[in-house]
Amino acid sequence: MSRVGKNPVEIPKGVKAEVKGQVVKVEGPKGKLERSILPNVAVKLVDNQIVLSRAEETNAARAQHGTERALVHNMVTGVSEGFVKELDLIGVGYRAEMSGTTLNLALGYSHTIDFPIPAGVKGSVVKEGRDITVRLEGADRALVGQVAAKIRSLREPEPYKGKGVRYKGEVVKLKAGKAGKK
Repeated sequence: MSRVGKNPVEIPKGVKAEVKGQVVKVEGPKGKLERSILPNVAVKLVDNQIVLSRAEETNAARAQHGTERALVHNMVTGVSEGFVKELDLIGVGYRAEMSGTTLNLALGYSHTIDFPIPAGVKGSVVKEGRDITVRLEGADRALVGQVAAKIRSLREPEPYKGKGVRYKGEVVKLKAGKAGKK
């Protein structure tokens, strides 16, 4: 039995869950999410808990049992608490500002980058002195992480000065330049 898959997903107060066949719908204060569970994993709603079990004993079912349970748990956590990713802009002249649902970024290129924030993710820019932080919030963990990864890929941290867009708390190991070659 999967160690992760055998644990039921508790539904907190303020969250409504519904299971119809292989489709799980979850609604809470942070939004609504819906997911179709793979056919070799059975899903039931029992006593304010979502219970997932294997419908068949195959290698594929064993592999997907824990994964599906974790994805359902992320849905419940997302609609009740939400997920947050923060990105730091490090570099001279790097700027960010929100205009509607578009994030305008100046990342050292000859042009500004207009990055549209998709529906389901709320973006904001926090400026504290010289530090600029882009904060992304949403109920869907995968969507928030994907948007953060796309923004980071616009100017990844370079290894010599550490300039670029990085996750909050990310450590970039700096290389010695030409002076360190001796």
